Amino acid sequence: MEHIAEASFAYTSENEAKFQSLLGKYPTRRAVILPALWLVQEQAGWISTAAMDYVATRLEQPPVEIYSVVEFYTMYHTAPPGEHHIQMCQTLTCTMRGCENLRDVVREELGIAPGEKTRDGKFSFEMVECLGSCGTAPMMRMDNRYFENLRVKSSRPSSMPVAKARTPPSWRTSREGIEPMTTRVISARFGDAANATLDGYRKNGGYASLEKLFAMQPDEVIAEVKKSGLRGRGGAGFPTGMKWSFVPKQSERPKYLCVNADEGEPGTFKDRKILEYDPHMMIEGIIVCCYAVGIKTAFVYVRGEYDEPRAHLERAVADAYAAGLLGNNVAGRGIQIDVVVHRGAGAYICGEETGLIESLEGKKGQPRVKPPFPAIEGAFGGPTVVNNVETLSALPWIIQHGATEYAKMGTEKSPGTMLFSISGMVQHPGVYETEFGINLWDFIETSTGGVMPGRTLKAVIPGGSSSPILSADEARRIQLDYESFAAAGTMVGSGAIMVLDDTVSIPNMLRVLLRFYAHESCGQCPPCREGTYWLYETIARLCRGEGHAEDIDTMLSVCPNMMGRTVCVLADAAAMPTRAYLTKFRAEFEAMIPEHPAPRRLMPGGVNPEARAL
Repeated sequence: MEHIAEASFAYTSENEAKFQSLLGKYPTRRAVILPALWLVQEQAGWISTAAMDYVATRLEQPPVEIYSVVEFYTMYHTAPPGEHHIQMCQTLTCTMRGCENLRDVVREELGIAPGEKTRDGKFSFEMVECLGSCGTAPMMRMDNRYFENLRVKSSRPSSMPVAKARTPPSWRTSREGIEPMTTRVISARFGDAANATLDGYRKNGGYASLEKLFAMQPDEVIAEVKKSGLRGRGGAGFPTGMKWSFVPKQSERPKYLCVNADEGEPGTFKDRKILEYDPHMMIEGIIVCCYAVGIKTAFVYVRGEYDEPRAHLERAVADAYAAGLLGNNVAGRGIQIDVVVHRGAGAYICGEETGLIESLEGKKGQPRVKPPFPAIEGAFGGPTVVNNVETLSALPWIIQHGATEYAKMGTEKSPGTMLFSISGMVQHPGVYETEFGINLWDFIETSTGGVMPGRTLKAVIPGGSSSPILSADEARRIQLDYESFAAAGTMVGSGAIMVLDDTVSIPNMLRVLLRFYAHESCGQCPPCREGTYWLYETIARLCRGEGHAEDIDTMLSVCPNMMGRTVCVLADAAAMPTRAYLTKFRAEFEAMIPEHPAPRRLMPGGVNPEARAL
């Protein structure tokens, strides 16, 4: 085992200034834990015990609290990584498109396996779960940069195991030469880098909704959003205006907005594009929400891996402050709205709204028991609205053009448009916007060109990894809206559509999916903690050719016992698709069971020691 000599730690003068600035942005010292740890890692490359003790002292927290936070989040290094640290995604779409071949190339070129570091310390390597770049899979992250659309080269320089292919834009309105089936509301300014700037955004109509907004009373704004029928675009699909109306008008504690930019659902990468191409659209939406609900501070919780999108957002926030659009006198109206950009540290569970709040407060991102709901008692004990990036980004259009015009798009019960992240075995994966109510497969085929020539459609994962899978026949028949999906036993979710063709093994996809949920369970609830690991171990054993005839039915019997029995829905998110995969493609699972399977190799209690390492 590598011996690590620890030295005492102290911030540099530059980081000390940043630390002092952080203390003024949060209502408690504990809430500074995550950003303070990021300062340590950016300065030293890793977080030693001495550094943890230093942060504990500076923030007046028990050291055990700092230790537990560092241990919980995957992006904090507790040992020095290589000079160049490679993270390669191994989740659903990256697996479909060849990440395992790339993994083998890296292992061959660098002479290290995942979890190891080269002897000269130049490279370290790990396989990780979804990095939010499914439309450009397979991909890896190195030196805080994304390398996308990777392919194995026939002749490779030893210094770089894989080469970056030309990266096409991962947003589109339609396949070239085909009439668009889309209505551009959120994506209207995508593709022009100038729109990420304040001047460019304003030239294209940005912040025009504010004049109309401030001529309305806050209650009128909430009523207008209710009338539009806008539903949360982060996964739950709850009516946005109704969510706002739950927040009490008068409160002894400050009210907060938490913007959920922790886009961790495998298959989802649409919010990343908003932050990269049009961050001011979300900021304008933040102003709308804060004015309507009476909120003075918004925290934007951005997933830790999104370095470039976060940089775009931070520049946009700084420019909005400089232009008087944020701060103590928003647009000269005497209204105070402050925006704080908060970086996560690698935990899918922080996409759950109370897990996000716990993390924002400087804790492990373990979801809270509800009630009380965040609208009554959320961040720092105050009434809190939690909205997704895309949800907020729809608000400027609704205010500017009116709820009636927005509700004309889509269907009566699923009005408006939505961004869909389409990935997997299609010709042109990317982010596409459409109105609700069209045929799902027509939308996929027209937008992306459909599956590769010579291949046939096998299945579609319609709303992110947690949504039950659709067979090819179901995907061709179903209408794309909340009600039709619910009637088919699946869900729109986060709008992440993953397409599987006839080259894809359904059992292997379930293995990859369950590895993700077993890895991302926060460990708080036994049905989730044990159930996700058990399901993963069972399907992994089946995929190794060691399965038993009763395994399929046993897995199906376990799923109902995981659902509805935990603090959050992560257990459900693993169990629901498991049941759909096993029932709709049962023959494919049965074909993997040998006539004389190897004997079971289980520890007392039924847990395979290999499962804990995933």
